[in-house]
Amino acid sequence: MEKLVCASTKIVQMQMPQLASAGMRLLCPGLQNALQVQQVRHRQTKHWKPEFKRLRRQKFIKIELPNLREKPQDISKEEMRSRMKERGVLPPRPWMERPFHISCTGGIFEAYVPPEGDGKKSIISSSGTKQKLEFLEKKSKSLMAVRKIRAYEENFSSDDFGVQAQEIYIAAHTHMAAKEKYKIREFVSERCYPEMMHNVKDKTIHWRFLQSLEPPRVVHARVTEVITKENLFAQVTVRFHTQQMLAIYDRFGRLMHGSEIVTKDVLEYVVFEKHISNEYGKWRLHDKIIPDWLPAKQPAPITYRITDEIVEEAPKELSGGEQTKQLETGSNQLTDINMSGSQTTTSIQPHTDGPKPTPAI
Repeated sequence: MEKLVCASTKIVQMQMPQLASAGMRLLCPGLQNALQVQQVRHRQTKHWKPEFKRLRRQKFIKIELPNLREKPQDISKEEMRSRMKERGVLPPRPWMERPFHISCTGGIFEAYVPPEGDGKKSIISSSGTKQKLEFLEKKSKSLMAVRKIRAYEENFSSDDFGVQAQEIYIAAHTHMAAKEKYKIREFVSERCYPEMMHNVKDKTIHWRFLQSLEPPRVVHARVTEVITKENLFAQVTVRFHTQQMLAIYDRFGRLMHGSEIVTKDVLEYVVFEKHISNEYGKWRLHDKIIPDWLPAKQPAPITYRITDEIVEEAPKELSGGEQTKQLETGSNQLTDINMSGSQTTTSIQPHTDGPKPTPAI
């Protein structure tokens, strides 16, 4: 029966395809998916837009797949060289190279030497005039360095830089007292950061900038090259004569250094550095100059925890004569107790300077 139905449907499709399709929809709806309703005479292989044939061909890239079964030991050096030359690959080097970035120098080059007694001696005195003459002699190199800085930074001025340096100085010390280790990196160099944040943990720092006793001024400027002539770093030393307040407390709340009531006059020579070859370089606090003639500061008192520990004394060693005497006294006591005829217990202790042991009845 199934063979007859299939044969009849084929005959109807060949003679009247449209009627056959309509009849199949009405008569046999369950066989629509199994039977081919529309007749296909030929296969259309051409694209409907032949003018873009070249662009369609460029969409496909031929890739040579590597032979994964091939071992590197089986390839000769000449064949390996030809393959690397064909692919444009450089041969591997025996050493490893890693890129590095120099964002700051490791110290102060041609450090400024502060004159002895600065801030205490007046200009009228003989020592004060001598200091001014020495400063004028060293000023020629600083002027050449300032001219070099202006070649990279047009708005730089040694007269106006003191105010900018003071703002950087205040911001750096404020962030240090607040222990903001991420914000302080914008105002200090990588060399100055560990020195400022060292030993800050478990301490409370109260710092305030009160006023400037003298306006800050640039006393020294130098420019140097690192590795190459185009990589230039500039260092400017600024003299600060200010009034500040500093108080440091330890983890127990005890005052270690300074005071929150007493203010101090501070004279400092602070070095600021900038990578002038870098377009996005910034002036940052780099170091502080401490002269050799300055007396050493006293260290801060260190607090300790006191614990009440009982110290046990070691037993004294007795000589041979003392040991025999102690044994004789102990044997005499035992004989006296046994003679009494009562049941007693005694506690024998070593010989001491105190009272003799008594029997417990």
